[in-house]
Amino acid sequence: MPSTEPSAPAAVVLARRDFDAALFDLDGVVTRTAEVHAAAWKRLFDALVEPPFTPEDYQRYVDGRPRLDGIRCFLASRGLSLPEGTPEDGPEAQTVHGLGKRKNTFFTETLEQRGVGVFANAVGLLERLRAAGFRTAVVSASRNCVAVLRAARLEHLFDARVDGVEAGRLGLPGKPAPDTFLEAARRLGVAPERAVVLEDAQAGVQAGRRGHFGLVLGVRRAGPEGALVRAGADVEVTDLSTVRVEEGASEVRPMREVPSALERREELLRRMEGREVAVFLDYDGTLTPIVPQPEDARLSDAMRATLAELARRYPVAAVSGRDLPVLKGFVQLEGLYFAGSHGFDIEGPGGRCFQQEEGMALLPEVDAAERELARGLEAIPGTRLERKRFTVAVHWRHVEEARVPEVERVVASVLARHPRLRRSGGKKVFELQPDIDWHKGRAVQWLLRALGLEREGVLPVFVGDDLTDEDAFQTLKGRGLGVVVRGEAERPTAADYALADVEEVRQFLQLLIARAGGTKR
Repeated sequence: MPSTEPSAPAAVVLARRDFDAALFDLDGVVTRTAEVHAAAWKRLFDALVEPPFTPEDYQRYVDGRPRLDGIRCFLASRGLSLPEGTPEDGPEAQTVHGLGKRKNTFFTETLEQRGVGVFANAVGLLERLRAAGFRTAVVSASRNCVAVLRAARLEHLFDARVDGVEAGRLGLPGKPAPDTFLEAARRLGVAPERAVVLEDAQAGVQAGRRGHFGLVLGVRRAGPEGALVRAGADVEVTDLSTVRVEEGASEVRPMREVPSALERREELLRRMEGREVAVFLDYDGTLTPIVPQPEDARLSDAMRATLAELARRYPVAAVSGRDLPVLKGFVQLEGLYFAGSHGFDIEGPGGRCFQQEEGMALLPEVDAAERELARGLEAIPGTRLERKRFTVAVHWRHVEEARVPEVERVVASVLARHPRLRRSGGKKVFELQPDIDWHKGRAVQWLLRALGLEREGVLPVFVGDDLTDEDAFQTLKGRGLGVVVRGEAERPTAADYALADVEEVRQFLQLLIARAGGTKR
């Protein structure tokens, strides 16, 4: 455990043997929007009270709290109160809700004027944590969290988000209650004691302490030394570049360092001894090579025959970003489970099916984004729009390198108008999909439950080549096996073993068939 002395600046080590996730506050920890919030609060309260609103008032009464709680707390500190009003009150109303609307107006005006600054050392820590296999979430009381993340281009650094909008939707009390942090840990699939909380506000560190998180790291950007420790932080730092991520305990590594599944076949077979194996397979780049035109990614006869034999011996599911009907049409086999659109749409033998309900509710957003992307990209040669039921993909494999930033700007512009969607990526493709905690790993978990295989004695094996498959590798870490198919780009991976190409995938599946012998399901 790191030292709790506030003066000790360089003793914090985050290692994967100790923790699985890091939960970051946004304002004041990752982004410099705390200054924007403080300016908006001062503008609001200075028109109402004397003496003026001070930086100490900001830290003590409003920083880290939900907007309306901050208003109540500060007014009470001055012996004042206002009628609550209703959520329908406009910014001119002299009510708690009216002041909340007015503060948000001041915030957005100031944000437009100043833009969003980031703490480079926080971004660097996020990148180091993710490279070491940590899952990350942003936990913010702000209802402007999505807009700030997009303006700062930080969305890709977080696996989950619990902000003021989500807290309101779920009826969660804000900090210093621990509920928003606990919800973030739940979405990441980690126990609180295996997660680190990083906070700059006293209310935030109190929430981390009350939630019994493994480590509460106070980030002192302002205020007296030691105040965050006294509020409940285990340790206080002023510079996140002093936080060390222990590389030796990392569960991710460069793809080139991952051992070959075929060369380690005896080791693999020993790990499967006495276990019931379930097989999950990506499609593009795994069962078929990556091809210039997605519609040409046809399954070879040899691979189809291998899959058919495999499905007679094991539960087998194809888990792909492809639309479900397209995926089924390519594979053309009975007896398999199919999870299309990164697991949003699942079907299997016996009429079993699942469609992610939150994703269904957001289909009109995906429809609108598709129309806007079509208009924005029509002047950029080489782009190709692919609509799937739950997502819309922008393929840029054939775009001139100099014009790829234009594609990114169009995608970012459309995304900014649709805050309930998020961007994911694959091999030379950007994909917009519902911004909910669902991915290939979650789909695998659902399939294991549906098949009655979420129990001891079962070994799930996931084979995939894409960045989106890393969610499945991470989900199965410690309870299954991840096998990555090496592609044209080197990157870190959480996979346990590697295969060189599609032909080696077929050989690996043949190894599984031989293991089962004549035993059939």
